[in-house]
Amino acid sequence: MLESWVNQAAGLQGIALQATPRVMAMASHGHQQGELPLLWRLCATLADLGYPVMVLDANALESADNPGLLQRLAGEPGRSDDLDEPGAWSVLPSALGLQQLASQASRHTRPLDPLGNVLPNYGVVVIYARAEVLTQLLPGSRIEPLLTVSPVKMSSVTAYQALKQMLLEAGLKPTVANISVTSRSGRAMTTQLPVHHLQECAMAFLGYRLDALTIQAQQPEDVVTDDIQRLAMRLLENAMPLGRQMTARNH
Repeated sequence: MLESWVNQAAGLQGIALQATPRVMAMASHGHQQGELPLLWRLCATLADLGYPVMVLDANALESADNPGLLQRLAGEPGRSDDLDEPGAWSVLPSALGLQQLASQASRHTRPLDPLGNVLPNYGVVVIYARAEVLTQLLPGSRIEPLLTVSPVKMSSVTAYQALKQMLLEAGLKPTVANISVTSRSGRAMTTQLPVHHLQECAMAFLGYRLDALTIQAQQPEDVVTDDIQRLAMRLLENAMPLGRQMTARNH
């Protein structure tokens, strides 16, 4: 089943490094044990396609000992990222830097436009942040932030709160991933109840029909699966290109 994926990947690899950086987003809503493994698998899949990936982690603060996006926006040199290593991707502490971008944006500029200059060597930039941060950074964009629902208690409740905020405050329509897990006995655990609860709430209170992709959680990191392939392609189709050349001329 992977032959079509391999052929598609080969076609994308030729243009990935030449394309302008594109932005994706993942909404964090308090259940990182379900979010982070999926985020890492997604980044590995994108990197295998030939897209150097940078994750801007809005849950991690920059500091003198742990420099990140804030320092890069100030023009301070960052560490040398090994973009030539196959399948490589990087994570950058970004809480303060993303806050600065949101506060400095005007009616005539998009908050994330400066990233085109700061991260010119990356094919994909993934913003990993809470819903309130994404609503400030991505208002009116076509980006479909990735929103996970897992069997973790209260996951559907916090996912609904994130969905409501993104949809009503910024018009963001997320891509929902229903995380399916397998028990120790090898049986697939019932995970439809949380996502069904989210779908029912979205329709009843927001008038919004929500579709969800099912993602199998327990998979080896080096195994490319159909569900991750579909997710990566969907997010790529709705990623937002950064105006790198225009930003460079303004500086």
